[in-house]
Amino acid sequence: MKDESNNNKTESILFLSEVMNAKVLLKGKKIGKLLDLIILEKHKAAEVTYIVISRPFGYPSLLVPWNNVSSFNEKEVTIDIDDVEKFAYKIPEGFILLKDYILDKKILDLEDTEVEVVYDIKMVMSKNKLYITDVDPSKNARYRRLGLDKFTHLIRKDSDKSEDELIPWSYVQALPSNIGSFKGDVKLNILKEKLNDLPPVDIVEILEDLDHDQRLTVINQLEEEHASDTLEEISPNMQREIISSLTKEKVADLIDMMTPGQAADVLSVLTLEDQEEIMELMDEENLNKIKSILEKRQDTILNLITERYLKAQPDETVETVENAYPKRAKGKDEIMYIHVTDKDNRLLGVIDVKELLQADNQALLKDIMNKNVITLDKESSIGETTKMFSRYGFRSLPVTDNDNKIVGVVSQRDVVKLTLHFSE
Repeated sequence: MKDESNNNKTESILFLSEVMNAKVLLKGKKIGKLLDLIILEKHKAAEVTYIVISRPFGYPSLLVPWNNVSSFNEKEVTIDIDDVEKFAYKIPEGFILLKDYILDKKILDLEDTEVEVVYDIKMVMSKNKLYITDVDPSKNARYRRLGLDKFTHLIRKDSDKSEDELIPWSYVQALPSNIGSFKGDVKLNILKEKLNDLPPVDIVEILEDLDHDQRLTVINQLEEEHASDTLEEISPNMQREIISSLTKEKVADLIDMMTPGQAADVLSVLTLEDQEEIMELMDEENLNKIKSILEKRQDTILNLITERYLKAQPDETVETVENAYPKRAKGKDEIMYIHVTDKDNRLLGVIDVKELLQADNQALLKDIMNKNVITLDKESSIGETTKMFSRYGFRSLPVTDNDNKIVGVVSQRDVVKLTLHFSE
């Protein structure tokens, strides 16, 4: 079990150069120094599976599983094992030594052009596991390796730039099987300098596979206009997460590049306090429009709900509903979806009219309906509703109460018209 005082934090950041040669303790006594870490490659990051401990007086090194590490920090590592000699054996073939195999290796891009050198490696301790998240080719990494950390703090610009130069592990191709102390290179699966050429929607897909720190690295590498476009495309939760880690000045600059409607979309995911702080830093030209949209979007959708929509019972056949469609659709506001409900008006599923026409005439509605229905709550705000339409692309969405009883539907057309009216 890991030491509660050291490793029970949600997340902590370490650099390989800072932990190498840390003293290793067993039952309070020093038995050696941390020599290396063995990693297992995973999709988003690599995970440390063993630690390698060097011992004095010619004793063989120890290979200790990560599960036997009680605490791990820059100053010391504590292990919990019964018999030291049971762990004294050579590194098996195929194991990847982080320091020996990766540090100081050339970084090649997709065209096999040398672009950087791995001077250090960033690690994150999360839930008692140690992950490799980035390789660090920066000038500050070199200073860190030389023990000149204090010197880097004096050079403010270099220190700030270093974080932007980190290369996420997810950009690193699977390590070659022949990698060793003096052979093999670290190769990227993306041209780092081509990141700004990717469409924002493609960058969003990359961001979804990264952790928090890696997402920030990507956003910070983008040109400002490209970062603004990307910020518009990502989900509200990720927007909130990224914005919380950027300076208010940078967020204001990014939002200033958006239309009033887009700016309101992004600001609406933030707390009122953060909204006000960011808007104070923005250009005044569009602020009134943005504030108006934000105020209106707090209104609920109750005034937009229509009760004139198509309903049917689950045991009706496709043929019955098709034949009755002209009569049932007359006078309705929403006629492109059929809402399947039970006798208590609980929503069971939805069928697109096009799917109805393509189905077998004798099929029952309950057998062809989409049961995974995206719904709105009657207390949903206009802003939330706008995001739902933007995300899913439906022409209308059903509105339900706490018992899943349908109270009406909201048309995407009505919401868009209202949003455009706010923006004028």
